[in-house]
Amino acid sequence: MAMSIEPLGPTLAARVTGLDLTRPLDPGQVAAIEAGMDEHAVLVFPAQRITDEQQVAFTLNFGALEETAGGNVTPKDQRRLDPQLADVSNLDQHGKPLARDDRRRMFNLGNQLWHSDSSFRATPAKYSILSGRVVATSGGNTEFADMRAAYDALDPRTRDEVEDLVCEHSLMYSRGALGFDTLSAEERAMFAPVRQRLVRTHPKTGRRSLYLSSHAGEIVGWPVPEARAFLRDLNEHATQPQFVYVHRWQPFDLVMWDNRQTMHRVRRFDAGQVRDMRRTTVAGDGPTFPQAAAA
Repeated sequence: MAMSIEPLGPTLAARVTGLDLTRPLDPGQVAAIEAGMDEHAVLVFPAQRITDEQQVAFTLNFGALEETAGGNVTPKDQRRLDPQLADVSNLDQHGKPLARDDRRRMFNLGNQLWHSDSSFRATPAKYSILSGRVVATSGGNTEFADMRAAYDALDPRTRDEVEDLVCEHSLMYSRGALGFDTLSAEERAMFAPVRQRLVRTHPKTGRRSLYLSSHAGEIVGWPVPEARAFLRDLNEHATQPQFVYVHRWQPFDLVMWDNRQTMHRVRRFDAGQVRDMRRTTVAGDGPTFPQAAAA
């Protein structure tokens, strides 16, 4: 069966069929996926029963892997997966659901806030690729917001206002919004804020996007309360239903998205259920803004 890309959402997301991701892709298939990402920003590959090794191999078609270190509070001896993969499940190293008050679980609750993966890194992520090995039977949907459409829908005054703004991003901001602020000195150093432009331009299509995230907690040169109020307004604007695609997971779905053009969040689910989700991440090409003056 030939590869097919069928749009799903009003402004973003498409379903890809006719590919077996357990097998190597040819250059034409890789180019077609990249073109699909440029257009749709989110691609859904149903029923892909891949292994971790096959997921890594698929990811490497699109660039180098991003390091997972520095994005969580899980000690090395408690990791469940190879460090090439980010573990965004609710499981401990023995494959059991984390206790409700487990520090790792509370930190991961930040994934329920709208965010862009790795905006807290000086070089933010390009693509994220998430495999649903075991999915929640109730809840646990992932929502994606089209930041291109959100930018296009700004009124002219706001569009002019955001054009040259720079934000500071840190996991301390997103986790602090949930009351998770008991961090060690080492963790605070690891999560030191980085600077990102508030408006990005896609390198291939030239489309402009808002670059928002719950990790963004300050605007350079603005009073903090004013910055956070403005960022809240922008987030509310960008996540209106007309800009959002909701993915309802089926077992072994693989979903790929462009962090430069979208935000996403997971919805609540029964914490006692096993939800085994494994993410590989394609590293970005470079910073959006010089970091020398970051806080």
